[in-house]
Amino acid sequence: MKLATLVTNTDFSDFAKARPLDDAKFAALIAEVRPEWTVEAFWVCKGDFPEELSVFDGIMVTGSPASVNDAEPWIDQLQVMLRGVVTEGQPLFGACFGHQIIAKALGSQVIRNPDGWAHGLLDVIRVGDTPWSGPDQRLRLYGSHVEQVDTLPKNAKRIFESPGCPIAGFSIGKTVFTIQHHPEMSPDFFTDLVSEYASYVGPEVTKVARASLVGQTADGRVFASEVASFFEQARR
Repeated sequence: MKLATLVTNTDFSDFAKARPLDDAKFAALIAEVRPEWTVEAFWVCKGDFPEELSVFDGIMVTGSPASVNDAEPWIDQLQVMLRGVVTEGQPLFGACFGHQIIAKALGSQVIRNPDGWAHGLLDVIRVGDTPWSGPDQRLRLYGSHVEQVDTLPKNAKRIFESPGCPIAGFSIGKTVFTIQHHPEMSPDFFTDLVSEYASYVGPEVTKVARASLVGQTADGRVFASEVASFFEQARR
């Protein structure tokens, strides 16, 4: 298969440049379980939009420190594109910002988390099955967000929840799949991110995040298999 990654990550700091960027992270996520697939990236946050999406078997939308509620031209343009993708029935996966922007493009609200930052290695509980669901009812994934989807889009099914985040993932038919968390992040990257964000999120949030990492790693490969299965079943 050939997938397109729409990169929305607006972090161009020295920290980000010293590590794999989201184009590489999402390509690696897929390569871990489907090494024969190809992934092409488009930096939509820089105005680099694909001219034709129909040449791809599926689309992935990345995370970002930007808010989907920001008044940015590229965010507006992306929402228009995503509505077209959903209307055409092209397989679409979104993580974190990607999850939120798909929901917002389809009419949902994205609000500030009532409990504040969700930051660390977080529990993700399956509350709805899909044709591509794996057997695990509980996963651990890295997460870092202070906003979340408040209402489901029309015709969407809630498939994941996490503490303080009732809509941590949803599906629409067999062609839309989202997750609030970050399956693409590696243990080393997220450990570094917790230190990088310490002054931004505050000492208490950082303490909880660091404690969550002790002796545990994310179920990234397990979730990568679900993402691959999603694209495969959507094309049947």
